[in-house]
Amino acid sequence: MTALVIARRFCGPPGSGNGGYVCGRIAAHLDGHAEVTLRLPPPLETPMTIERAGAGSVRVLAGSSLVAEGTRLPTGPAMELPEPVTVPEARAAGARCRLRVFPAEHPFPSCFVCGPDRAPGDGLRILVGKVAGQDHRSADAWYPDEQLADARGYVRPEFVWAALDCSGGIGALADIALDGPPFVLGRMTVRQITPVKAGEPHVVVGWRLACDGRKVSAGSAVFTAAGQPAGIARATWIRLAQGGYQAPGADVSGRAAGRSTARP
Repeated sequence: MTALVIARRFCGPPGSGNGGYVCGRIAAHLDGHAEVTLRLPPPLETPMTIERAGAGSVRVLAGSSLVAEGTRLPTGPAMELPEPVTVPEARAAGARCRLRVFPAEHPFPSCFVCGPDRAPGDGLRILVGKVAGQDHRSADAWYPDEQLADARGYVRPEFVWAALDCSGGIGALADIALDGPPFVLGRMTVRQITPVKAGEPHVVVGWRLACDGRKVSAGSAVFTAAGQPAGIARATWIRLAQGGYQAPGADVSGRAAGRSTARP
Protein backbone atom coordinates (compact mmCIF):
# COMPACT_ATOMS: atom_id res chain seq x y z
CA MET A 1 0.00 0.00 0.00
CA THR A 2 1.13 3.56 -0.78
CA ALA A 3 0.04 6.85 0.78
CA LEU A 4 -1.30 9.74 -1.30
CA VAL A 5 -1.82 13.27 0.05
CA ILE A 6 -3.20 16.13 -2.04
CA ALA A 7 -1.81 19.51 -0.96
CA ARG A 8 -4.30 22.32 -0.46
CA ARG A 9 -2.76 24.27 -3.32
CA PHE A 10 -4.09 21.70 -5.80
CA CYS A 11 -7.76 22.15 -5.01
CA GLY A 12 -10.59 22.10 -7.52
CA PRO A 13 -13.97 22.61 -5.89
CA PRO A 14 -13.74 23.93 -2.33
CA GLY A 15 -12.34 21.35 0.06
CA SER A 16 -11.30 18.77 -2.54
CA GLY A 17 -8.56 18.15 -5.07
CA ASN A 18 -8.64 19.18 -8.69
CA GLY A 19 -9.91 16.12 -10.53
CA GLY A 20 -7.33 16.08 -13.31
CA TYR A 21 -4.40 16.61 -10.97
CA VAL A 22 -5.60 13.86 -8.63
CA CYS A 23 -6.21 11.48 -11.53
CA GLY A 24 -2.69 12.21 -12.78
CA ARG A 25 -1.21 11.42 -9.37
CA ILE A 26 -3.10 8.14 -9.32
CA ALA A 27 -2.09 7.32 -12.89
CA ALA A 28 1.56 7.57 -11.85
CA HIS A 29 1.02 4.23 -10.09
CA LEU A 30 -0.14 2.66 -13.36
CA ASP A 31 2.61 2.32 -15.96
CA GLY A 32 1.46 3.53 -19.36
CA HIS A 33 -1.86 5.04 -20.40
CA ALA A 34 -4.53 5.09 -17.73
CA GLU A 35 -8.20 5.65 -16.96
CA VAL A 36 -9.17 6.97 -13.55
CA THR A 37 -12.69 7.14 -12.13
CA LEU A 38 -13.46 9.42 -9.20
CA ARG A 39 -16.02 7.94 -6.80
CA LEU A 40 -15.88 10.70 -4.18
CA PRO A 41 -14.39 14.21 -4.10
CA PRO A 42 -10.70 13.69 -3.23
CA PRO A 43 -9.99 15.24 0.18
CA LEU A 44 -7.18 17.73 0.75
CA GLU A 45 -4.33 17.32 3.25
CA THR A 46 -5.68 13.88 4.14
CA PRO A 47 -3.65 10.68 3.79
CA MET A 48 -5.27 8.30 1.32
CA THR A 49 -4.21 4.75 0.68
CA ILE A 50 -3.45 3.36 -2.78
CA GLU A 51 -4.07 -0.37 -2.96
CA ARG A 52 -3.25 -2.71 -5.81
CA ALA A 53 -6.54 -4.21 -6.94
CA GLY A 54 -5.13 -6.71 -9.43
CA ALA A 55 -2.91 -6.60 -12.49
CA GLY A 56 -2.89 -3.05 -13.80
CA SER A 57 -5.44 -1.55 -11.42
CA VAL A 58 -5.52 0.39 -8.14
CA ARG A 59 -8.06 1.58 -5.58
CA VAL A 60 -7.70 4.81 -3.59
CA LEU A 61 -9.24 4.88 -0.12
CA ALA A 62 -9.77 7.62 2.47
CA GLY A 63 -10.29 5.51 5.55
CA SER A 64 -12.88 2.97 4.43
CA SER A 65 -14.34 5.23 1.71
CA LEU A 66 -13.51 4.47 -1.92
CA VAL A 67 -12.34 7.74 -3.48
CA ALA A 68 -11.09 6.57 -6.87
CA GLU A 69 -10.21 3.61 -9.07
CA GLY A 70 -7.55 3.48 -11.75
CA THR A 71 -6.85 1.06 -14.59
CA ARG A 72 -3.88 0.75 -16.93
CA LEU A 73 -4.90 0.74 -20.59
CA PRO A 74 -3.01 -0.65 -23.58
CA THR A 75 -3.84 2.51 -25.55
CA GLY A 76 -5.13 5.97 -24.80
CA PRO A 77 -8.56 7.37 -25.66
CA ALA A 78 -9.72 6.44 -29.15
CA MET A 79 -10.93 9.62 -30.79
CA GLU A 80 -9.99 11.93 -33.61
CA LEU A 81 -7.86 14.93 -32.82
CA PRO A 82 -9.04 18.33 -34.05
CA GLU A 83 -6.87 20.53 -36.20
CA PRO A 84 -4.35 22.46 -34.05
CA VAL A 85 -4.92 26.08 -33.14
CA THR A 86 -2.10 28.64 -33.37
CA VAL A 87 -0.81 30.24 -30.20
CA PRO A 88 -2.15 33.72 -31.15
CA GLU A 89 -5.57 32.22 -31.98
CA ALA A 90 -5.61 30.35 -28.68
CA ARG A 91 -4.54 33.42 -26.71
CA ALA A 92 -7.35 35.46 -28.28
CA ALA A 93 -9.86 32.67 -27.63
CA GLY A 94 -8.81 32.36 -24.00
CA ALA A 95 -9.23 36.10 -23.51
CA ARG A 96 -12.87 35.67 -24.58
CA CYS A 97 -13.63 32.86 -22.13
CA ARG A 98 -16.73 33.95 -20.26
CA LEU A 99 -15.27 32.74 -16.95
CA ARG A 100 -12.33 35.08 -17.51
CA VAL A 101 -14.50 38.00 -18.62
CA PHE A 102 -17.05 37.37 -15.84
CA PRO A 103 -15.06 35.65 -13.07
CA ALA A 104 -17.95 35.93 -10.60
CA GLU A 105 -19.75 33.30 -12.68
CA HIS A 106 -17.06 30.68 -12.06
CA PRO A 107 -18.43 27.86 -9.86
CA PHE A 108 -15.02 27.13 -8.31
CA PRO A 109 -12.93 30.34 -8.67
CA SER A 110 -10.03 29.01 -6.59
CA CYS A 111 -9.49 25.92 -8.78
CA PHE A 112 -5.78 25.25 -9.31
CA VAL A 113 -6.22 24.82 -13.06
CA CYS A 114 -8.91 27.26 -14.20
CA GLY A 115 -9.62 29.44 -11.18
CA PRO A 116 -9.53 33.17 -12.01
CA ASP A 117 -8.77 33.93 -8.35
CA ARG A 118 -5.41 32.15 -8.55
CA ALA A 119 -2.35 34.34 -9.01
CA PRO A 120 -0.06 33.76 -12.01
CA GLY A 121 2.52 31.16 -11.07
CA ASP A 122 0.28 29.75 -8.34
CA GLY A 123 -2.53 28.34 -10.50
CA LEU A 124 -2.36 27.30 -14.14
CA ARG A 125 -5.04 29.87 -15.10
CA ILE A 126 -6.11 27.91 -18.21
CA LEU A 127 -9.49 29.24 -19.34
CA VAL A 128 -10.43 28.10 -22.81
CA GLY A 129 -12.75 30.23 -24.93
CA LYS A 130 -14.36 29.61 -28.30
CA VAL A 131 -11.99 29.83 -31.24
CA ALA A 132 -13.05 32.56 -33.67
CA GLY A 133 -15.31 31.19 -36.39
CA GLN A 134 -15.51 27.74 -34.77
CA ASP A 135 -18.37 26.79 -32.49
CA HIS A 136 -17.03 23.31 -31.73
CA ARG A 137 -13.60 24.14 -30.28
CA SER A 138 -12.39 26.21 -27.35
CA ALA A 139 -8.73 27.00 -26.70
CA ASP A 140 -6.24 28.90 -24.59
CA ALA A 141 -2.50 29.44 -24.72
CA TRP A 142 -0.48 27.79 -21.95
CA TYR A 143 3.05 28.65 -20.91
CA PRO A 144 3.88 25.95 -18.33
CA ASP A 145 5.85 27.37 -15.41
CA GLU A 146 9.25 25.82 -14.76
CA GLN A 147 8.22 24.96 -11.21
CA LEU A 148 5.93 22.31 -12.75
CA ALA A 149 8.86 20.53 -14.39
CA ASP A 150 11.12 17.64 -13.47
CA ALA A 151 14.91 17.76 -13.55
CA ARG A 152 14.87 17.44 -17.35
CA GLY A 153 12.64 20.47 -17.79
CA TYR A 154 9.55 18.45 -18.74
CA VAL A 155 6.20 19.20 -17.13
CA ARG A 156 5.34 16.43 -14.69
CA PRO A 157 2.51 14.21 -15.95
CA GLU A 158 0.05 15.13 -13.21
CA PHE A 159 0.12 18.74 -14.40
CA VAL A 160 -0.49 17.64 -18.00
CA TRP A 161 -3.52 15.70 -16.74
CA ALA A 162 -4.64 18.82 -14.86
CA ALA A 163 -4.34 21.04 -17.93
CA LEU A 164 -6.36 18.54 -19.98
CA ASP A 165 -9.03 18.32 -17.30
CA CYS A 166 -10.58 21.78 -17.01
CA SER A 167 -9.96 22.65 -20.66
CA GLY A 168 -12.12 19.72 -21.75
CA GLY A 169 -14.82 20.55 -19.23
CA ILE A 170 -15.06 24.24 -20.02
CA GLY A 171 -14.90 23.58 -23.76
CA ALA A 172 -17.62 20.93 -23.58
CA LEU A 173 -19.89 23.05 -21.41
CA ALA A 174 -19.44 26.32 -23.29
CA ASP A 175 -23.06 26.47 -24.43
CA ILE A 176 -24.83 24.18 -21.95
CA ALA A 177 -27.45 25.36 -19.42
CA LEU A 178 -26.19 28.51 -17.77
CA ASP A 179 -28.00 27.92 -14.49
CA GLY A 180 -28.31 25.12 -11.98
CA PRO A 181 -25.64 23.05 -10.18
CA PRO A 182 -22.14 22.91 -11.68
CA PHE A 183 -20.43 19.96 -13.35
CA VAL A 184 -17.49 18.04 -11.89
CA LEU A 185 -15.10 15.47 -13.33
CA GLY A 186 -16.20 11.84 -13.03
CA ARG A 187 -13.81 9.86 -15.23
CA MET A 188 -10.70 10.69 -17.25
CA THR A 189 -8.57 8.79 -19.73
CA VAL A 190 -5.26 10.30 -20.89
CA ARG A 191 -2.54 9.45 -23.36
CA GLN A 192 0.57 11.61 -23.23
CA ILE A 193 2.18 11.51 -26.66
CA THR A 194 5.32 13.57 -26.14
CA PRO A 195 6.86 15.44 -23.19
CA VAL A 196 5.60 18.96 -22.51
CA LYS A 197 8.54 21.36 -22.22
CA ALA A 198 8.24 23.91 -19.42
CA GLY A 199 8.64 27.57 -20.36
CA GLU A 200 7.56 27.03 -23.97
CA PRO A 201 4.21 28.08 -25.48
CA HIS A 202 1.55 25.42 -25.87
CA VAL A 203 -2.09 25.37 -26.88
CA VAL A 204 -4.79 23.59 -24.89
CA VAL A 205 -8.01 22.73 -26.75
CA GLY A 206 -11.32 21.42 -25.40
CA TRP A 207 -14.51 20.29 -27.13
CA ARG A 208 -17.75 18.38 -26.50
CA LEU A 209 -18.10 14.79 -27.69
CA ALA A 210 -21.60 13.95 -26.44
CA CYS A 211 -24.30 14.97 -23.99
CA ASP A 212 -26.63 12.59 -22.14
CA GLY A 213 -28.73 14.15 -19.41
CA ARG A 214 -26.46 15.06 -16.49
CA LYS A 215 -23.43 13.48 -18.22
CA VAL A 216 -21.27 15.27 -20.76
CA SER A 217 -18.34 13.66 -22.61
CA ALA A 218 -15.42 15.98 -23.33
CA GLY A 219 -12.30 15.78 -25.44
CA SER A 220 -9.17 17.80 -24.84
CA ALA A 221 -5.64 18.02 -26.19
CA VAL A 222 -2.36 19.82 -25.64
CA PHE A 223 -0.41 20.93 -28.72
CA THR A 224 3.05 22.41 -29.10
CA ALA A 225 3.40 25.83 -30.74
CA ALA A 226 4.30 23.97 -33.93
CA GLY A 227 0.95 22.15 -33.85
CA GLN A 228 2.25 18.76 -32.73
CA PRO A 229 -0.02 16.89 -30.27
CA ALA A 230 1.57 16.31 -26.87
CA GLY A 231 -1.38 14.83 -24.98
CA ILE A 232 -5.00 13.83 -25.49
CA ALA A 233 -7.82 13.10 -23.05
CA ARG A 234 -11.40 11.92 -22.94
CA ALA A 235 -13.46 12.72 -19.85
CA THR A 236 -16.92 12.33 -18.41
CA TRP A 237 -18.34 15.31 -16.55
CA ILE A 238 -21.36 14.97 -14.27
CA ARG A 239 -23.75 17.69 -13.21
CA LEU A 240 -24.20 17.67 -9.46
CA ALA A 241 -27.62 16.98 -8.02
CA GLN A 242 -29.31 19.97 -6.46
CA GLY A 243 -27.99 20.51 -2.98
CA GLY A 244 -24.25 20.97 -3.14
CA TYR A 245 -20.92 19.20 -3.24
CA GLN A 246 -20.02 16.62 -0.62
CA ALA A 247 -16.32 16.40 0.11
CA PRO A 248 -14.75 13.79 2.40
CA GLY A 249 -12.11 15.06 4.78
CA ALA A 250 -12.15 17.00 8.00
CA ASP A 251 -15.93 17.28 7.87
CA VAL A 252 -17.00 14.14 6.07
CA SER A 253 -20.69 14.77 6.62
CA GLY A 254 -20.57 18.39 5.53
CA ARG A 255 -20.98 19.96 2.14
CA ALA A 256 -18.41 22.29 0.65
CA ALA A 257 -19.65 25.68 -0.41
CA GLY A 258 -20.33 25.37 -4.14
CA ARG A 259 -22.27 28.06 -6.00
CA SER A 260 -25.36 26.16 -7.09
CA THR A 261 -26.33 28.89 -9.53
CA ALA A 262 -22.87 29.28 -11.02
CA ARG A 263 -22.23 28.74 -14.69
CA PRO A 264 -19.91 25.88 -15.60
